[in-house]
Amino acid sequence: MITIGRLARYVGVSIKTIRVYHDKGLLPEPNRDASGYRRYGANDAIDLIKIRTLAEAGVPLARIRDLRSATDEEFQQALREFENELTDRIRDLRATQGRLRRLATGRLAPLPTEVGAHLEHLASWGFTPRWVDLQRDLWILVFATHPDHAIPLFHDQAETLADPELRQLFLDYDHAHDLDPDDPHVDDLARRIAEATRKRYGRDEPPGLDAASEIPALIQGTVNASSPAWQRLDTLIRAQLDA
Repeated sequence: MITIGRLARYVGVSIKTIRVYHDKGLLPEPNRDASGYRRYGANDAIDLIKIRTLAEAGVPLARIRDLRSATDEEFQQALREFENELTDRIRDLRATQGRLRRLATGRLAPLPTEVGAHLEHLASWGFTPRWVDLQRDLWILVFATHPDHAIPLFHDQAETLADPELRQLFLDYDHAHDLDPDDPHVDDLARRIAEATRKRYGRDEPPGLDAASEIPALIQGTVNASSPAWQRLDTLIRAQLDA
């Protein structure tokens, strides 16, 4: 029988991690000795190694907890599914790595013709040169790093800007760049954008996005870095959409 500290060192996790596994029902609490210390045996070490291996493979803790009651056949089937998912993730990460390397060396594929035409329309609609340049840079990044998602996302934005009412929101967003973050116009614009977003998408993501996609953070992070007012707009819009 060993202490929690020795178990943590043996398996290669922290004591805090073991306690989290106890709290979430992944690893049963062991008996305590006369001094009140937890004492772990070989079976605890084996269980902890299984949990750590699954967690490192990206398996959600709730799913790991459910597998405690699985039969051996069910457990083996789950392992095969996890391995297939991991293989898919590795393939996607390698493809992304290749695109990032091309991005770093400047070997970018040109933007599709329809994207170029769309960027030219922006100026005629009243968008500032700053906004047009920002959009061009963003689309280059999106097409270079997420080509499978880029076209659906672009079509969604193009359809949005084809609507005069929605296009005005984008124009107002563009022109809010130089506002003081605490300007009341920022709060009003955030409210209008949140309302338009709920009306257009409900609780769904825009086409071309999924929960694993980095595109939203990639785009919004770049936009927020350009203007304190834009950064506050993003904060307000997120808060209203989450309310």
